[in-house]
Amino acid sequence: MKRLILLALSVYTLGTGCRKIEVDGTDNSGGGGGTTENLVLSGKINTDKTLKAGNTYKLKGIVYVVEGAKLTIEPGVIIQGEKTSRGTLVITRGTQILANGAVDKPIVFTSDAATPAMGDWGGIVILGRAKTNATYNGVAGLGEIEGGVNNSEGLGLYGGADDNDNSGSLKYVRVEYAGYAYLPDKELNGITFGAVGRGTTVDYIQVSNAADDSYEWFGGTVDCKHLIAYKGLDDDWDMDNGFSGRIQFGISMRDSMLADISQSNGFEIDNDAGGSILIPQTGAVFSNMTVIGPRATLTNSGNSLFRRGMHTRRNSAVSIYNSIVMGWPLGWNLDGGLGTPTDLNYSAATPKAFVSNSILAGNNTQFTYTASASAPTGWTTTDLQNYFNRPAGGNSLLTNSSDVMLTAPFNHTGTPDWNPTSGSPALSGSDFTAAKVNSSFFSPTTYRGACAQNDTWWKGWTRFF
Repeated sequence: MKRLILLALSVYTLGTGCRKIEVDGTDNSGGGGGTTENLVLSGKINTDKTLKAGNTYKLKGIVYVVEGAKLTIEPGVIIQGEKTSRGTLVITRGTQILANGAVDKPIVFTSDAATPAMGDWGGIVILGRAKTNATYNGVAGLGEIEGGVNNSEGLGLYGGADDNDNSGSLKYVRVEYAGYAYLPDKELNGITFGAVGRGTTVDYIQVSNAADDSYEWFGGTVDCKHLIAYKGLDDDWDMDNGFSGRIQFGISMRDSMLADISQSNGFEIDNDAGGSILIPQTGAVFSNMTVIGPRATLTNSGNSLFRRGMHTRRNSAVSIYNSIVMGWPLGWNLDGGLGTPTDLNYSAATPKAFVSNSILAGNNTQFTYTASASAPTGWTTTDLQNYFNRPAGGNSLLTNSSDVMLTAPFNHTGTPDWNPTSGSPALSGSDFTAAKVNSSFFSPTTYRGACAQNDTWWKGWTRFF
């Protein structure tokens, strides 16, 4: 009888003790063996670890993946950022995140709050060893990522010499309610990329309700496809410090009442804060973007802090092809501003950047140009408009957003639809013969914008709320 009681107690102990709720400090549990599993992640993960399907995990404070470890996340896993500690996940240089969800089992990063709101947690920060024009403590090619995640060990540094660096894979991933302002101009975003290399896979990602930028790239060469920025606070697509990756198929949509005090844009594009000639120069290439602003009609107003669909400045040289930018107070603002005049990258005899085969529609003011204070080129807003309308550019200028004839691009009830309808000018007019988009990475389309007629790539794994 005594043996039976002891056996029963042993079975009970095994049955109830299989989950370890929290481990602070360094996490050495790994992903396999043993009988415990950390449902709350904190401190450092320094050995390979797998987050298992069927579980909900919590990020407590800043969680660093370090020492070459790989964090694998199975399809369907939910990871909650703890609101009280501003949970944040940092993939440091030399480590990897392998988060490969599926259409019917996306991986979801979200808030642990009962009533979640933008800015509840810190988001995902991925740091790599590709090139950047940043400098840290006098070391060129090394940067300190924004957001207060760096520490005495340098776990918030990014940059190196390997443009093919591999920080892992993100596929079918949603990131909700992330990002916050650690300090003015030192914010965490939905996803922050610091010198992430082109060996990394980023495909089918949705960032929703981010309290700063939805996506921000600091240097690096990472290529991305099928990105959605939904109701972020600041900018949808922000890039700095030499980002030179390639992006295809991106959708952004705004909440017309929510904008950032720093002014909110679709594209916010800098070479660096001073507009320098440092290399690598910010020269990313975007194609098939649908960038929806806050104004469904020209008479809508919304938050007064919304500004531009495209803000190119500070000696950046980013190219935008086969895209739609619509519903903004300002369509394209080219700011000669600080440092080398930005317009030279478009207007020189041998230009570095292009805006081609794209549509500007429904923007109250389609073009604005700001001359360089230090080295004016003589360009004016008229020159910018003439550049856009150049015969070889293949661009289209439409008065109203409705002229683009998308299905329901401003639907805020949870069922937006960015597919073009029959007769839409977006169904044709694309071109992939230019050298910058004539590569194996870009998938040639006949349509402009992120979607074909009756397209489904953004359906099933996303959530609009």
